[in-house]
Amino acid sequence: MILPIVAYGSPILRKICSDISPDYPGLDKLLADMWETMYNSNGVGLAAPQINKDIRVFVIDSEQIFANQEEDEKGEFPDEPGYKGVFINAHITELNGEEWSYNEGCLSIPKIREDVYREEEVTLEFDDENFVHHTKTFNGITARVILHEYDHIEGKLFIDHIKALKRKLLQGKLTDISKGKIKVDYRMVFPK
Repeated sequence: MILPIVAYGSPILRKICSDISPDYPGLDKLLADMWETMYNSNGVGLAAPQINKDIRVFVIDSEQIFANQEEDEKGEFPDEPGYKGVFINAHITELNGEEWSYNEGCLSIPKIREDVYREEEVTLEFDDENFVHHTKTFNGITARVILHEYDHIEGKLFIDHIKALKRKLLQGKLTDISKGKIKVDYRMVFPK
């Protein structure tokens, strides 16, 4: 089932999310709905707070980025062909490498894109959809997508990484989003 995406300004997007246990009710259905919702809205990642759940769960599919690359972009990132997976109870253990800039957007903050600096590499502990525990290191564009989604479960947004002046310049657009004054081709829910 395609779920509505929570819009900027909703308090849940600022909440630090909680770990869950394997007996979390309806987890398989929730994950299936998250994948369907993410693909329906042309996202490459989706975190539980974006569908109004304050739990440490996100899904990513950076394989799409590589599949849709232009010929001259191939070989630009070390993590080709990307990664598709579920991250439950994720916790970062290490960040490494130089910070690099990439133009990010967010389904909860539609029609705004900004250059954000993030580390090249992230190591995290997480459980997959079967609650198998992993410690993995990701780099390149996959690390970027993971860090963006990880921010969501920590109550942060990509706009928190941009300079205060730039954020101030975006305030009118952000206010419009929070009031529902935006047209997108996927379902959204706006703060009351």
